Amino acid sequence: MNDRPIEFPRAMASLLAQEDVELDIVVVGNGCTPEHVPEGARTVSLQENVGIPEGRNVGANAVKGDYLFFFDNDAHLPEPHALRTLVDALAADPGLAYIQPRIADPDTGTTLRRWVPRLRAADPTRPGTVTVMAEGVVMVRRTAYDNAGGWPGHFFLFHEGVDLAWRLWNQGYTGRYMPDVVVHHPATDPARHATFYRLNARNRVWLARRNLPIALVPLNLSAWLLLNLWRLRGMSALRASLTGFVEGLRGGHGTRSRMSWHTVARLARAGRPPIL
Repeated sequence: MNDRPIEFPRAMASLLAQEDVELDIVVVGNGCTPEHVPEGARTVSLQENVGIPEGRNVGANAVKGDYLFFFDNDAHLPEPHALRTLVDALAADPGLAYIQPRIADPDTGTTLRRWVPRLRAADPTRPGTVTVMAEGVVMVRRTAYDNAGGWPGHFFLFHEGVDLAWRLWNQGYTGRYMPDVVVHHPATDPARHATFYRLNARNRVWLARRNLPIALVPLNLSAWLLLNLWRLRGMSALRASLTGFVEGLRGGHGTRSRMSWHTVARLARAGRPPIL
């Protein structure tokens, strides 16, 4: 969106510096014509801001290759073999759909809990199988992504990574967290977005209604609602969350693609049953 004149050139330079991989780079201007785009990258300009997940869909549809690397424009790769390492891991395991590297703040080295794609997130350096993803920095197998239907573009922002991960698992794939591969990203607060609480709640309802067996939908939403009533501080955040929750219940979640009970069991065995 041309709002990161320092971070974006650094992100692009770190991509172009990757070694031992063939890159096809597309920059999506979400409601703008991208600026500061270096030679070696192509652009797609959208007339309006269609949201982050749909912007990623547009970019994915414009590139060629066996693997898709989704990369926030305020992140950067501190070493030149990061992408090659991720590609090698995906190539070695045909049952693997996606890999998330460890995201760390470049100044403090801190990895936020929300960047660790599992429940027991106290140790961000522990690798393993994961059932969700931090979607801003992730590599996905192209065939798996296409078969899953891509990102849920209508979500606009928040929870699109869980939606995609669940649908990848429902195809029989798994995901992996590789903390040895580090990507730098500033430790920002998602609540800085004015619509955070409303969209976060709405999309959580949509996520459950799109993907879960009917019997699990009330369990999932009740667990989320109770946790947020306990965590939230301030009436404005609570009101916005309840507004979004009701909005999600009214509809708009899109095509329903219920995961199988076999997938539910696989997710539970992997450490994260889809009610949490």
